[in-house]
Amino acid sequence: MSLPYFDSTAVRAAAPWTTAIAALEHALLNGVDPEDDSPRLFSPAPNGEFLLMPASGQRYSGIKALTVAPANPVRALEKIQGVYILFDSDTLAPLATMDGNELTAIRTPATTLLAVKHILASAPDGAPRSHESTERKRVLVFGTGVQALNHLRAAHAVLPEASFAVVGRRPERVTALIGQLATEGIEVRPGSLAEVPDADVVICATSSRTPLFDGGLVAPGAVVAAVGQHGLDAREVDAGLVLRSDVVVEGRASALREAGDLIPARSAEEWEAIRPANLLDLVKGEFERSPGKPCLYAGVGMAWEDLATAAVVYEGGT
Repeated sequence: MSLPYFDSTAVRAAAPWTTAIAALEHALLNGVDPEDDSPRLFSPAPNGEFLLMPASGQRYSGIKALTVAPANPVRALEKIQGVYILFDSDTLAPLATMDGNELTAIRTPATTLLAVKHILASAPDGAPRSHESTERKRVLVFGTGVQALNHLRAAHAVLPEASFAVVGRRPERVTALIGQLATEGIEVRPGSLAEVPDADVVICATSSRTPLFDGGLVAPGAVVAAVGQHGLDAREVDAGLVLRSDVVVEGRASALREAGDLIPARSAEEWEAIRPANLLDLVKGEFERSPGKPCLYAGVGMAWEDLATAAVVYEGGT
């Protein structure tokens, strides 16, 4: 058997930001329910663990197989590595393989900006609704890794008139990220914690285990996306922000399993009773913001997103 392999360059070429975002939106409006998504599976591996993410669809199914090797960075190797396998849902025959890291690097920011786009378009009672905004937004991104880099790229694609700033712990990495984006025609400047109160959109794309800023600083009406990692011990935002915000999640079940930003603020039982809006509710227009509140989007990464993006790559490259 000879299967086509889509390397990182091919994956990125087949799924530019607007295409990836449109594919995720199309999937949600055409039968995908995040609450039906398969849970992430973990298994021990030498010097780390395996992470498996299966997803089923009418036309295609697939599985992302990743390895997590915590000691790799000191060896100048990627901590997370993997491959995606796409199958024909009718015959269950494999159709293609592709770079799992690049797929993740695309689908995560695409999902975040899909959510941000719709949240910005959701107005409180009495306010006008519009999916098109000419207002110049101020976007503040925390993080300097691959996800921060790609969230800035995706944000620029969705909000091309916005201003962008990045906050990182290591100045040299901030400088390198800004330099990389400058070569792509995206203007980004160094940011700081002091800019949180003025930001319209705050994107947290870090590996932090403690809150990045005081949630009380976030302006009413601002959108915060906490998407840097998964796990109930992960903390990018504090409980204060959660409690004062409207909350949107990728999926309610996945959030209960892995959204560490949410569970400390309220118990799982409280979240089950509240039933926060998920991405399906959001794209269907069934979410409305509360006047005077920030909105928090909490994302942990889901397998249906990989499948929707992998289908775009396969169909665009064959």
